[in-house]
Amino acid sequence: MTQRDNDIHDTAVIQQGAVLGRGVTIGAYTVVGPEVTVSDNVFLGPHVVVEGKTNLGTGVQIYQFASVGAPPQDLSYQGEMTAVEIGKNTVVREAVTIHRGTDKGGGITRIGSNCMIMAYSHVAHDCQIGDHVIMANVATLGGHVEIGNHAVIGGMCAIHQFCHIGEFAFMAGMSGTNKDIPPFTRYSGARDGRLFGLNLVGLRRGGFSKDDIRALKDAYRIIFQKAQTIAEGVQEAQEQFGQIPMVAKFLKFIVESKRGIPPASMKEEE
Repeated sequence: MTQRDNDIHDTAVIQQGAVLGRGVTIGAYTVVGPEVTVSDNVFLGPHVVVEGKTNLGTGVQIYQFASVGAPPQDLSYQGEMTAVEIGKNTVVREAVTIHRGTDKGGGITRIGSNCMIMAYSHVAHDCQIGDHVIMANVATLGGHVEIGNHAVIGGMCAIHQFCHIGEFAFMAGMSGTNKDIPPFTRYSGARDGRLFGLNLVGLRRGGFSKDDIRALKDAYRIIFQKAQTIAEGVQEAQEQFGQIPMVAKFLKFIVESKRGIPPASMKEEE
C-alpha cells in the first residue's frame, strides 16, 4: 500500500497490498481490498467497498454505499481470480453494484471512461461498457451485456443477459429488452418493445454530419418500413448507402445480432 499526498479518513480500512496513487480521497468507513489499484485523483466517498482485483482509473468518483468488485452472482463461480476495470473520470453514484467477471465470460467486467452510472444501478459480471455511457437510476444489466460508446440507458431499465446495445443508442426509461438495440436508434420497451427511429438528438450532439444522418435515416426506413423482411432491407440499404461508415456500422450490427432486433414502430417520434 502506498499513501502519497492523500486524504484518507481515520476510519477507512486500506488493506495491505492495495495500491494508491496520488491525490486520492477516501471517506469514512470505506474499505479498499488488498488487490485493488486506485489511480491518481480518485474519490471514494464514505461507506464504499472496493474489493477483488479492481482497477480504478484516474479521476474515478465512487459515492457512498457503492459496492465494486464483489463476487459475481453466478452459480458456476468458484472463487476464480477475475477482475473489474473502470476507466478514467467515470462517476459511480450512490448504492451502485458492480460485480467482477467470471472465467467463462472472459474474466473481466469493464466500464469505460467518462461514464455516469447513476444511483442504485447494477452492472453484472462480464459486462462490457464503452466510453461516455450514461446509465440512469436503477438501470440494471444482466451478465455479459455489451453497451457501445455514448449510449444512454434510461432509469429503471432492465437489459437481459448477453444483449448488445449499440453506440449512440437511446433506451427510454422503464424499458426492458431481451433483444439487441442497434446503434444510433431509440428504443422503448415499457409496453411491447419497439424502435422509434433514430436518436437524432444524440447524433447531432455527437457531431455527425447532416448528410450522414440523412443517409442513416433512409437506411433505417428501408429496413424497417419499406422492405418485406429485415434481410431484404439490409441488402437494399447496403447497395445504396453501404459506403458510408456509420451506415455500414449500423448494417453490420443488425446482420451480426445474435439475440435479434426489436420490431420498429411505423411512427417515428422525432
